[in-house]
Amino acid sequence: MNKKTSFVALAAVAALVAVGAGAWWLGMQQGIGHTTSAPQPVAVQSASDDPSLWTIPQGEEATRRHIRESLKAGDVDPATGRRILNYHDPMVPGKNFEAPAKSPFMDMMLVPRYAGGDAADASSVTVSPRIQQNLGLRTAPVVEGSLVSEVTAVGNVAWNERERVELSSRAMGFVEKLHVKAALDRVAAGAPLAELYVPDWVAAQEEYLALARLSGDGTDALQDAARQRMRQAGMTPAHIQRVVASGAVHPRFTLTAPIAGIVSELMVREGATAMPGMTLMRLQGTRTVWAEGAVPESQAALLQPGARVRTTSPGAPGQTFEGQVQALLPEVDAVTRTIRARVELANPQGRLVPGMLVSMRLDRPKAAATLLVPSDAVIHTGRRSVVMVAEDGGRFRPVEVTAGLEVGGQTEISAGLQVGQRVVLSGQFLIDSEASLRGLEARLNQEPAPPSSQQRYTTDAVIDALSGDTVTLTHPPIAALKWPQMQMDFKLPPRAQQPRDLEAGDRLQIEFEMQDGDVPRITSLQRVAPEPGK
Repeated sequence: MNKKTSFVALAAVAALVAVGAGAWWLGMQQGIGHTTSAPQPVAVQSASDDPSLWTIPQGEEATRRHIRESLKAGDVDPATGRRILNYHDPMVPGKNFEAPAKSPFMDMMLVPRYAGGDAADASSVTVSPRIQQNLGLRTAPVVEGSLVSEVTAVGNVAWNERERVELSSRAMGFVEKLHVKAALDRVAAGAPLAELYVPDWVAAQEEYLALARLSGDGTDALQDAARQRMRQAGMTPAHIQRVVASGAVHPRFTLTAPIAGIVSELMVREGATAMPGMTLMRLQGTRTVWAEGAVPESQAALLQPGARVRTTSPGAPGQTFEGQVQALLPEVDAVTRTIRARVELANPQGRLVPGMLVSMRLDRPKAAATLLVPSDAVIHTGRRSVVMVAEDGGRFRPVEVTAGLEVGGQTEISAGLQVGQRVVLSGQFLIDSEASLRGLEARLNQEPAPPSSQQRYTTDAVIDALSGDTVTLTHPPIAALKWPQMQMDFKLPPRAQQPRDLEAGDRLQIEFEMQDGDVPRITSLQRVAPEPGK
């Protein structure tokens, strides 16, 4: 190749570079003035380089028109008939502006955000099938069912205080013999415990026996009075019957065990004097025992008295003890944040004794059927819980839900979803990031204004047509809304607040307020007399 040829080739390359640079500069200038697609969201840059795969609303032309028409947040856009909420930069979520202008963050115009509008565009994010495949999006249906759960706790065995019996002296006497010698001795029901000699009973018994030998009128009443005095002396009905049947004095009394159990306390010894009302010993029944377990206060709400309990203990290997929750004690441990659950356990063989360690599994009462979703689908933001609902056409919409109990990877949903909807399991955080760029999170968090704070407008109008609760009116220009004269629909107030026999052609004076996503609502109206000559 000679020098001339080389020079020509270099010149051609330089020309191509210059043309390419000029085309690039022209494209940049046009892009600044006319944005045709939004920038690629950061959340999916690794998934695809095609920004059109995510649908982001365009609104720069609307912003320029708002500047020309001196519109701002709170005004109604005459081109759309919707109220302007604010202006935002789609690439900087959470920053809202009251007036249309150029973005302070990017070389682009702010985008208006309207109240109401098409739900598919205003409250959802579209993801192409290719992006869904690249992200590995998975969905699951919302189903109806109930969660079966159980609460586990560790506790200690204690005696059932409701099976404790106290034996006391019914009269002054002397302990002649004890059949139990020490505390914690086991006794059977009806077994003898102690023999007492009661001198005060001798006189009452001899009086009755003397009257029993008499015959004649009035002796029955005297005998009944003598029996009453024996009862007042502290004699049991069985002891009185023994005296009556034998016809002899029985000053000695044998104290027997009313229940089977153990002698938990022994207060007397042989030869001791027992005074009236003095406690001789205490018996503790062993048929059932208590087990008190520490339950976290967050789980205590799941328990109710009567819930079934299964218990095991290292002291009784291979044996399961059945019982039920007797009560949740009204006291919370301030250190461990637990509530004691008192459980009553069957103890037929007496294997469970106080102080023994037990592991308890407390069944939660069967709950009513509710909506269930996989726990992975729920995004907890701290202030609320959100799931991404998959809709037709590759659209995904954030929905605030009320989440309840979580068991085995399933979460109860008490509000926000319906059976059959599908929620996103994987990739929902990427869609949530895109929803934040779209400003959907701001709309989700926005508290609705109370009805009393909505601005109302007044105008004259003529009825063109009536259809149910909607009326078609022709009204003059409304300066406050920057509306020209036009024909449009309004929502009628309740029938009790309407004049009678409204019909087409009637002239009205109305007061109305705007509604997000619906036609304006008339708050009051009255019929106006027709103009003279008409």
